[in-house]
Amino acid sequence: MPFEHLLVLSFILFALAAAGFLTHKNTIVLLMFAELMLNAANLALAAFAKLSGSPEPQIFILMIFAVAAAEAGVGLALIILLARNLKTLDIDEIRNLKG
Repeated sequence: MPFEHLLVLSFILFALAAAGFLTHKNTIVLLMFAELMLNAANLALAAFAKLSGSPEPQIFILMIFAVAAAEAGVGLALIILLARNLKTLDIDEIRNLKG
């Protein structure tokens, strides 16, 4: 796939994920859109790695995937705790809580 197509695909993926992140209220869906934005950035990095021919960006991408997996696990655990304690996944209701 040509370099330009990868960058356009990455931009479209990031833009759709950002739009979804700004419009949805469910915390699990927000986490999924945040991960999708991170994967779009990884795709752009992979496109630049293909252009340069250097192996270092590929190592960075693998490290980013590992950190993203840990982030998703911790984020999902926190969301599950919120859902159990507050009985809601709506971000507006969680944000309005005091105390």
